[in-house]
Amino acid sequence: MGANPRILLAGFELKMYIPHQFSVTDWQEITDFAASVRAADLVTVDGSGVPQATLMPFVWDQSNASEGSHGKLVMHMARANPQWKTIASGAPSLAIVRGPQAYVSPTNYERKLTDHKVVPTWNYQSLHFTGTVEVSEDKELLRAIVTDLTSLHEKTRAKPWSVSEADESYIELELKAIVAVTLHITRVEAKFKLSQNRSHEDQERVIADLAHSHISGEQEVAAQMKRLQP
Repeated sequence: MGANPRILLAGFELKMYIPHQFSVTDWQEITDFAASVRAADLVTVDGSGVPQATLMPFVWDQSNASEGSHGKLVMHMARANPQWKTIASGAPSLAIVRGPQAYVSPTNYERKLTDHKVVPTWNYQSLHFTGTVEVSEDKELLRAIVTDLTSLHEKTRAKPWSVSEADESYIELELKAIVAVTLHITRVEAKFKLSQNRSHEDQERVIADLAHSHISGEQEVAAQMKRLQP
């Protein structure tokens, strides 16, 4: 990036509700989180003020990032999806990247045994990209997006597959069924709510509880809590 991302983040008027204990401003931490999730819900508003959202995998391109800009999220949407037709060029939009989530029982807290001033809560990781959205039907741009997305997700496989291996006439047909969606990012906000406001002993009990859970995502939350402990 052309400027210190932490300074850029600090200068923003935050729109996500983020108590200071849960705020994440380390750029590498944010970048790694986005890379681990790899998909976002793009939220836009149509001409009648009705919100619409679609989950899409993305490539976060930071090659042209500068002060006031954090690069762009590059995605594609099914042409059959009516959302893209309602997006005005340059309209403000929000992309939400969601990590694992977990219910936290108050039985894990020490105060449950003393004054009983405890309640349940919810632990999670979330990243918001705010910016302006652009839609394109350009075939070469779509080919580049599909190629880049495929390369990103295939690169860790033992035998990566590439778009060039597919039948060309089939690829041409598939490209006609999608449109390119690009979010030009002007604000990045990250929130990891992982019991940082609790004592170390309470955190350890929550980690142990979630580590033995069979509910989807809760073991991952335990692992993230453990990783971020001082």
